[in-house]
Amino acid sequence: MTMNGVLSVLPTPADFRTMTRAPRRDLLCGLTVAVVALPLALGFGVTSGLGAASGLITAIVAGSLAALFGGSARQVSGPTGAMTVVLVPIVHEYGANGVLTVGLISGVMLLVLAFARAGAAMAYVPAPVIAGFTIGIACVIGLQQVPSALGVPTPSGDQVAMVAARAAEEFDATPHWAALFLALGSAALMLAGARWKPTVPFSLAAVAVTTVIAEALRLPVTRLGTLPSSLPAPSLAFLDVSRVPTLLLPAAAVAALAALESLLSASVADAMRPGERHDPGKELFGQGIANLAAPLFGGVPATGAIARTAVNVRTGATSRLAALAHAVILAGIVAVAAPLVGRIPLAALAGVLLATAVRMVETDAVRAMARATRGDALVMALTAASTLALDLVRAVLIGLGVSVLLALRAAVRGTRLTPAASDELPGTGSGTVTYRFDGPLLFAAAHRFRRSLADVDGVNAVDLRLSGLTAVDATGALALKDAVGDLRGRGIEVRITGVEHGHRKVLESLGVLAANPNSNRGAIPSAASAPAP
Repeated sequence: MTMNGVLSVLPTPADFRTMTRAPRRDLLCGLTVAVVALPLALGFGVTSGLGAASGLITAIVAGSLAALFGGSARQVSGPTGAMTVVLVPIVHEYGANGVLTVGLISGVMLLVLAFARAGAAMAYVPAPVIAGFTIGIACVIGLQQVPSALGVPTPSGDQVAMVAARAAEEFDATPHWAALFLALGSAALMLAGARWKPTVPFSLAAVAVTTVIAEALRLPVTRLGTLPSSLPAPSLAFLDVSRVPTLLLPAAAVAALAALESLLSASVADAMRPGERHDPGKELFGQGIANLAAPLFGGVPATGAIARTAVNVRTGATSRLAALAHAVILAGIVAVAAPLVGRIPLAALAGVLLATAVRMVETDAVRAMARATRGDALVMALTAASTLALDLVRAVLIGLGVSVLLALRAAVRGTRLTPAASDELPGTGSGTVTYRFDGPLLFAAAHRFRRSLADVDGVNAVDLRLSGLTAVDATGALALKDAVGDLRGRGIEVRITGVEHGHRKVLESLGVLAANPNSNRGAIPSAASAPAP
């Protein structure tokens, strides 16, 4: 790693000078985002299994550091629903200390990805994979809220569908109607408010109203409980070095998700403000720093948060000062009103997260993508189903794998070997036939190409024009070599023309063409001089 490589992911003075453009507007945007973030941070902390305080710590520590060191001027980071999906099974298997260690390791991995400039790979993730990923996350977040919404303890297990089913069975045996009423009420208030005034954050209002009702009626529902009024001192007491090797795989999953969701969120922010572009390397660096620091204070792994970032952009944020202000305001709210925050019913937060899950899915975009092609619909459905059945990282890998297979299938179908002309010798019924090849000659199309040439018969010579060749690999070149050898074995002369300079190297190195860099006409090596196959 060169010094220039290190400096390329660090924030520059220009990044910070933008914070002085419109400080009053950015501070107001930060306040608005903090109002949205408070119930989400509490809810995702509870859902992750480490508690509401852990979610708040993450929003404050990771939110401030990612704002300072990240690559997007309007990105807001903190605990997210997607991350809780990955953390729940880690908590179940390794406990709270295991999650903190995983967060620390994932921070190191994100820094490595930043220095390797791996953020550019985000551009290659197909839209149906992202859509399926989002649908799957929304379903998982909704299922995670079922126990709290029904007012029952969360059953053991790391498969959200099974946990939700067990919670429903327990509710059926012992109904807790007060909790269900509060959950549905907060969800309905948030969704109705969003339809009425889309730019107004109704999440905190929903939590406040349902909390007041629960207090006034003295409803028997579970509250958040005591919250710290200040950040704890940083500590590495949770770190057990002997467990690090067993936690590398979970940490890799957390780092992969943090990178994917953060870069996706930053891309959403760019799309909302045309002309603005985030720096993927800096964004991964900022997330790495944030995830290194959050566990030291007891926070869970963090990512860029699409919902909070969208609110930040829509309210007019101009710089990273807004995201930084949101974290500072959250710290102030906790310091001043920790006892009040502790009175919030868990069911009220569950309702907010249920509404958040519903709003995550853009139904119009999903319907349009599902109608686009069968392949897009298949990739989206498989990614969503894999998110529910497996985990987010494997779901994305499955979606990418199927997308690649479909792309190869399309490439094969786009490969054509067509007769261009023929020159028949009088009285013989034979002569020269010219074929034009169009498309990529890759491994997926090699067999089809060889079979097409094998059908050529009744001619003295074949003129194969490769001016339409768009790509070639070793398998395709060997298929061409075998096809030419088969034709020559039947006494048919073969000439190859129109080979572009960029494709000559592969064809020459595998003995398909004789090396002749000064000519665009590919000479086929004679049977005596051709390399043995």
